[in-house]
Amino acid sequence: MQRRQALALGMASVVAGSAAAQTAPWPNKPLRMVIPWPPGQATDLIGRIIAQWLTERLGQNVVPENRGGAGGMIGTDVVAKSPPDGYALLSASIGPITFAPLVNRPPYNVERELAPVVSFGLAPYMLLVRPNFPATDARAFVRLLKANPGKYSYASSGIGGAQHLLTAMFLARAGLEALHVPFQGGAPALTALLAGQVQALSSGPGPVAAHVRDGRLRVLASWGAQRFAEFPQAPTLLEKGFAGCEYYIWCGVFAPAATPAPVKEALRAGMAAVARDPEVQRALAAGGNTLDYRDGAAFESFFRADAARLAQVVRRIGKVE
Repeated sequence: MQRRQALALGMASVVAGSAAAQTAPWPNKPLRMVIPWPPGQATDLIGRIIAQWLTERLGQNVVPENRGGAGGMIGTDVVAKSPPDGYALLSASIGPITFAPLVNRPPYNVERELAPVVSFGLAPYMLLVRPNFPATDARAFVRLLKANPGKYSYASSGIGGAQHLLTAMFLARAGLEALHVPFQGGAPALTALLAGQVQALSSGPGPVAAHVRDGRLRVLASWGAQRFAEFPQAPTLLEKGFAGCEYYIWCGVFAPAATPAPVKEALRAGMAAVARDPEVQRALAAGGNTLDYRDGAAFESFFRADAARLAQVVRRIGKVE
């Protein structure tokens, strides 16, 4: 009898402890910021900035965790399948969130399994080559590739990622043929361009800015609506007569869809404070990104409208390789 009573008391204490843990204020343990790419590209840089400053706001460590592969889909799926308790966050970007569902069959469903929390950074894509490339602007690039179909190659962060699909869209609009060489992330794709293994790359400015400044890479054109302030010498594709070629890389934070509303609101409040910090804004600018903070319904409306626009373009150009 005494043994049964002792067991019962022990189980009761475990249950009580478990209940206390469940009702403890959030957050009461470290968070993960899953970055679905290798280190060194825009989503990684912004995810690490958010993690560093959000740690100070929440009073718990926000630990960056790189889970690259499959054009960002592997890490994105990790968060989609994580418990919706506010401890798994996704450093998200246009590739695995917008493009992957358009051209692949990702193992996650963005609509059902993921919820947008905030957008944070925005930057135009740029078309880059090495300084010895025989074309010096976008029009010369088009003439060169038209005269040599299939001769030149471009790198990307992986099949179905933003670098792949945005470049493929531009090539299709211009009627060009080039060899696509996919890598396991933007950093190795950039390394291949620097080494001369491929001839072109479309990228946000963060990972490539230092190489442009020191003359190791040349920007043929920016994909923004206006010239990029850091490289004002590079015209936009719109200026060069390529209508409809206005694309940006956006980075933000998503969480599992069933994350409780109070937790998402606490995350938004913390990230809003992070976005107001002048040091954060300087860190973003140093990486070539513009602060573009939207939360809640504003972010959801933005990314869904962007997805609808890009879906029309993908349907128009058909299969991309």
